[in-house]
Amino acid sequence: MPDRPEPAANKTAEPDLTGRKFGDYRILRRLGRGAMAEVYLAQQRSLRRQVALKFLKRSLASDETYVLRFQNEARSAAALVHANIVQIYEVGQVDGTHFIAQEYVRGMNLGQYLTRHGTLDAPLVVSIMCQVAAALSKAAEHGIVHRDIKPENILLTGQCEVKVADFGLARALDGEAVQLTQVGTTMGTPLYMSPEQAEGKPLDTRSDMYSLGVTCFHMLAGQPPFTGDSPLSVAVQHVKAEAPQLDAIRDDLSPALCGAVEKLMAKDPGQRYQTATELLGDLQALSVEEGGLSSSSIGGSWTTAAVGMTGTSRTEATQRLDTLMKGEADRASRVERSWRVPVTIAASVLVAFLVGVALALVFREPNLLRPGTHTKREGVVRRDTAQEQFLQAQLLDSEEAYLAVAKNFPDQEYYVRLARLHLARLYLRPDYNAPRRALPLFEQLANLDETQQYFRAAALLGQAQVYHLLQKFSLSQTKLDQLQAQGLTEYLEKEMASEARRLKRRNRSQR
Repeated sequence: MPDRPEPAANKTAEPDLTGRKFGDYRILRRLGRGAMAEVYLAQQRSLRRQVALKFLKRSLASDETYVLRFQNEARSAAALVHANIVQIYEVGQVDGTHFIAQEYVRGMNLGQYLTRHGTLDAPLVVSIMCQVAAALSKAAEHGIVHRDIKPENILLTGQCEVKVADFGLARALDGEAVQLTQVGTTMGTPLYMSPEQAEGKPLDTRSDMYSLGVTCFHMLAGQPPFTGDSPLSVAVQHVKAEAPQLDAIRDDLSPALCGAVEKLMAKDPGQRYQTATELLGDLQALSVEEGGLSSSSIGGSWTTAAVGMTGTSRTEATQRLDTLMKGEADRASRVERSWRVPVTIAASVLVAFLVGVALALVFREPNLLRPGTHTKREGVVRRDTAQEQFLQAQLLDSEEAYLAVAKNFPDQEYYVRLARLHLARLYLRPDYNAPRRALPLFEQLANLDETQQYFRAAALLGQAQVYHLLQKFSLSQTKLDQLQAQGLTEYLEKEMASEARRLKRRNRSQR
């Protein structure tokens, strides 16, 4: 737990920077906020690219300790150039405002994905584990411990890649790190915190192994192993309580996968995987056993990560891996996912050899590891089902991706309507600023019959937002009144209901 609470000044509301110019950046919209910083999507004008700008909260900028922590995050992450780590572009300050410019990952974090989908299939979990382990292996090469591995810091891209974010608590092992004990050397997230971190003991890479194990448990079980009424109660359980057995929760998991997670979560660091590279060795075998190399998930096949190594050209690696992946895809197409056919010793040796060759050859570009790789890094690809097409659209969050749902699955009305609703909301964002294009989409959804109350409610709210943006405040309020008169407010999600209340107040102030 933190050694002291955050200063009271931290609770002061930070100004919304949307629309402002900040040096070389034009801020488009707020992406999120944390205890120390606020994150915005911005356009870097000189390079014409979108970036995520992380601003240290102004209420903390006068405290040297927080400034040092913020700068330490940038230094730690900037040294780690890897496909599974969010890249840092720049760190600096303008007029006393400290900022970090970093890679913008279009998609969602693992925490959001788990909220929507609950438990995940074993092949998908193994693939995510592989990619996070690859990132941690790279960090270990630089003597860096992440210290806060959790679902919210694992980002999922539209191309089914995984990127580890937020090295804000990262600490070098060489003793040269800034001394930050005053703001809590044990800071992290209690739900995923290692026992030694909860006790304030010195940490090494094995602490990240534990947190990754807890994250994997969450993916497979649908919730973390320990919960409680307070952070302290959860931390105590990590130190003293035994985690539930995964095989008692899910009978479809292999003993090898359950054993790997159990080893990751050992209370004694000496009983865990000692390095991420050691973990990757077991995960590669698991990815074959669980069908991870060819399994289908929300957006296609999630990649099985390999540790970046040098010595052979990427072209040769691609050719070798393409052969391996095609063989796996052909095998998977002939066998149901529930197969458990014993593998002969010779076949096992051959598969192990091929995976080993793949690991040795790849200099790390995740999308090379999938069959049917895409030439566009974030391009829209036709999926097998409407659900997969819509989930890809959510991850990419682009006009083209949402339009592809209706284009590829015009008869799947539910997902077409969801895509239409999300597209209309997209048009309202400052980076699109096209409310008139959103209006006909909202009108179409608002005119659905009474069996589609959710869509009708969301569409009426959308119309109210459009008219407000067009400064037609009376029309905006009329739509909000219709929403209430038709008894549709109960169908609004919590965030949408809050927006309706805010919009009502703004309309009144303008009339």
